[in-house]
Amino acid sequence: MKDVIWIALGAVVGANLRFAVSHLSARYVSASLPYGTLIINVTGSFILGFFLVWTTERVLADPRWRALIAVGFCGSYTTFSSYSFESFHLFEQGHYALALTNFVANNLFTFIAVIAGAVLARAV
Repeated sequence: MKDVIWIALGAVVGANLRFAVSHLSARYVSASLPYGTLIINVTGSFILGFFLVWTTERVLADPRWRALIAVGFCGSYTTFSSYSFESFHLFEQGHYALALTNFVANNLFTFIAVIAGAVLARAV
């Protein structure tokens, strides 16, 4: 039962940060392409890659940290379900190039972010 509390705490922070990043990017970057979702997916993938490698290969972490960060925070912060729907929506509206750009950018950059997080975790 205690894991549920740690997951919930991480989820509250992740969901609120997701909301803030999404709205700020639409306001200050652009609303034409869902850059907020891309930023969230890249940074969330980096955080997850770093955290999981660091806590399994570099430090001995209390299992509650995994519940808090990996499951709670990253689970509510990253937005691959949103990204998938946004890509579909762009495609359905006939914005094929934007849909393809969104699809490729999210998959490529989040994969690179996981690698970068893992490399950094192994370096510290």
